[in-house]
Amino acid sequence: MSRIGRAPITIPAGVEIKISEANVVTVKGPKGTLETAIDPIITVSVDGGEVNVKRPSDVPWHRSLHGLSRSMVSNMVTGVTDGFSKELDINGVGFRAAKEGKKLVMNLGYSHQVIVDEIDGITVDVPTPNKVIISGIDKQKVGQFAADVRKKRPPEPYKGKGIKYSDEVIRRKEGKTGAK
Repeated sequence: MSRIGRAPITIPAGVEIKISEANVVTVKGPKGTLETAIDPIITVSVDGGEVNVKRPSDVPWHRSLHGLSRSMVSNMVTGVTDGFSKELDINGVGFRAAKEGKKLVMNLGYSHQVIVDEIDGITVDVPTPNKVIISGIDKQKVGQFAADVRKKRPPEPYKGKGIKYSDEVIRRKEGKTGAK
């Protein structure tokens, strides 16, 4: 049973939440505005300083939508107040990243540079040549952009070269042992 869906979401100071008739939830805060459509089966209501999400029955489909809808609204509230960020580490000899205007330029061992354009709502920061920080207010966009950057050169298990999340652990493999 979903216990996530039953937990109320507290509204921090400086955050406005509006719910339209089409079940579109708009959250406005100090960092920006987010908007998403919630399934019409789920009821979202603002009661005082809390947002409550309710489901009509215990059908498995309703239960899964209940937890999902509550998580989406909670992530929007967190995004407009604190924001989300992902850190990527670049490992390998000669592997590095740099920011040129609105572009992330990376040398990843290919014969060419890999260039990734920033998208709306996402900011890319390169504090050192081996670290990339992706941040924004929309959790889904931040995660997807980080996954797209990581996909340019995923880490390999023998030497650990490539792009990995900073909290990711690469399971290392032993190479060929050679003649005995």
